[in-house]
Amino acid sequence: MEGDYNNVQQPGYQAPPAYTDPNKEVMTMGQWLITTLIMAIPCVGFIMTLVWAFGNGNENRKNFCRASLIWMVIGIVLLVIFYGSIFAMIAASGY
Repeated sequence: MEGDYNNVQQPGYQAPPAYTDPNKEVMTMGQWLITTLIMAIPCVGFIMTLVWAFGNGNENRKNFCRASLIWMVIGIVLLVIFYGSIFAMIAASGY
C-alpha cells in the first residue's frame, strides 16, 4: 500500500506536452511593442510587415501582419475611389 501513493493520478491532470512549437507561443507585451514600433517606421515597417506576414515566424505576429496588409489594401482602394471621384467632379465642372 505504501508504494501506491506515487502512481495515483489526480483528476483533471494532464501531462505537459513533450515539445512546444515556438511559433505557437503567445507574444509578450514587449514583443508587441517592438513589433508595432518597427511597423511604424516608414518603408522599413512595410517591408517587415511583408516579411512577418509571409515568412515562417510567430503565428500571432503573422496573423496581425496579414490583417494589417488587408486594412492597407482596403485603405488604398478607398483613397483611389475618393480621389477618383474628386478628379471626376473637377473635370466635369470645366476647369
